[in-house]
Amino acid sequence: MSGSDRPDQGESEGEGEGDTVRDAVERSRSGAPAVGAVVRDRFSSDEVFQRIVAVADEEITSGSRELFFSGLAAGFAITITFLLYASLYATTDGNAVLSSLLYPLGFIYIIIGGYQLYTENTLPPVALTIERLASVPALLRHWTIVLTGNFTGGAIGAAVLAWGGVFDEPTSDAAISIATHGVETSWWSLFSKAAFAGLIVAGVVWVVYAARDTISRLVVVYLAFLAIPLGNLFHVVVSFTEMLYLVFNGRLSIVVGTTEFILPILLGNTIGGIVLVTLVNYYQTSEHRLESARFEGASRRLSVREWLFGSLFGRSYVPLIDTAETGPTPDDSYRVMVPIANPRTESRLVDLACTLASRHDSAVVHVVHIVQTPTRRAGSGPGSDLSQRNRIIDESEDLLTDVRETIDGYGVDCETSTIVSHRSFEEIFDAAERTHADLVVMSWGENQLWGAARAERPVDELTSQLPCDFLILEDRELDTSRILLPTAGGPDSDLSAEVSRTLQSTAGSELSLLHIVDDPSRRERGEQFLTEWAADHDLEDATITVDDSGDVERAITREADDHTLVVIGASERGLLSRLVSGSLHFDIVNEVDCSVLLAERPTERTLFERLFGRR
Repeated sequence: MSGSDRPDQGESEGEGEGDTVRDAVERSRSGAPAVGAVVRDRFSSDEVFQRIVAVADEEITSGSRELFFSGLAAGFAITITFLLYASLYATTDGNAVLSSLLYPLGFIYIIIGGYQLYTENTLPPVALTIERLASVPALLRHWTIVLTGNFTGGAIGAAVLAWGGVFDEPTSDAAISIATHGVETSWWSLFSKAAFAGLIVAGVVWVVYAARDTISRLVVVYLAFLAIPLGNLFHVVVSFTEMLYLVFNGRLSIVVGTTEFILPILLGNTIGGIVLVTLVNYYQTSEHRLESARFEGASRRLSVREWLFGSLFGRSYVPLIDTAETGPTPDDSYRVMVPIANPRTESRLVDLACTLASRHDSAVVHVVHIVQTPTRRAGSGPGSDLSQRNRIIDESEDLLTDVRETIDGYGVDCETSTIVSHRSFEEIFDAAERTHADLVVMSWGENQLWGAARAERPVDELTSQLPCDFLILEDRELDTSRILLPTAGGPDSDLSAEVSRTLQSTAGSELSLLHIVDDPSRRERGEQFLTEWAADHDLEDATITVDDSGDVERAITREADDHTLVVIGASERGLLSRLVSGSLHFDIVNEVDCSVLLAERPTERTLFERLFGRR
């Protein structure tokens, strides 16, 4: 508790401890408030906003696959709404009230189940974007994936209803009648009615996060969504399912249905949700709404350029906690950034970074402790509550104490910081950009920064221009005494040569160079290439070996038996991007017994070349 919350000295010790335990238990594990500050079963607008921001963090940083299939499930659940609405419409002779009674069931399934519905996403991600904690491109990406999933699920449901024999003839006629009524409504009337529906859905989201129990949420969701058919309003995913039902029955052109029916509803739902609910609720909150939802509150935001253009100009998202100084002024120092997941187990990685940095007259080693929170709020993880936040930072600082002592022993400047985020791997690139790193040294293999990487984000980052040089270490009791450097030339081999030369001069490493040619007739040319390459990189004293088998992987594996470290350059094959995306079929790392260091240097390769290599 803060000082103002502590019990007076006169209070019994048991009572004070009981309050503390109760507060700890009742605090949600995401860090957002679980009880109201003044009235325990009621939240202020600031507290509701904090709860929404906590959820929005998880949603907007979710992977494309997670979002799409969650959206698909929601879209298919809408089929339940259409099915029950048409069934009751047929059995009650079109009675407006009776036919609507089970309309909300699909929405209840979606909201209580935590699936992604587009119209719900006019509140949480937009709240994060308004605060400039997420960029506009990140919001649009989120919307696009969710809406695509919703429409895909709705299309599957419409196909099942149209061709699966689910409806009998009276129910099919009722479904066609319902859908035809919507299509025949004028464009502006559709837009206006959809705006009110968007208001209702976004309002439901706000009220759901203001409620503490499932029964309250069920009642709110049921009554709110019952108002849509009773008010003759339109919801875009339900309408999309109805429209496709007409298309599958040959009664409507999909182009006409999309432009004259779905488009105005989509616009109306979006504007109604954003303008009539999100903005109004945002401006009723106080200036302190983010103090317990984000480290340093509202002072840590995206720049205007980052907010508008996302990763094209830097970050696209502000992590929950980031203790690094923002925007250090570039100087002549050589900056090495070392992202780590566990300061206790990655000491050799720090030693390697310090060794490489120590060869420069002025060098800084910046160790970034990256703590990834779980991706679903049903899980546990570090939160953004003030006391939790400070505890996370203090614990991280304690863990980094030994790291700082190690760096000081190498005579280089030291910086440490802590980042807590729903992302992990992606934060490495943002931090490298912001701190003007010259080199990033990080672990691979069992390291959770790699294991938690979502494919679409790393590929997006890695197929654009790398922010700096990258070294990826597969650490197997790192020993730099005997280094094998396979090379075919290229900028990434240049980086491998620089690293090997540094280790050779600082640790007295023995260095062997390896070049592979296709057949024995090219051996002499290969020896000439390797000799010249060694001279160009000040490695004349290295042992030179040319393998004429043409089998790169087997040749490296054979030579690695007599070495303690293999340093491999990407050789313009997009090694790092394919490594992270899981599409790299390169078995050397797994076949050799020694440590492996993968090197990649920024180049002007095109997107195609970085993904598939140069032809």
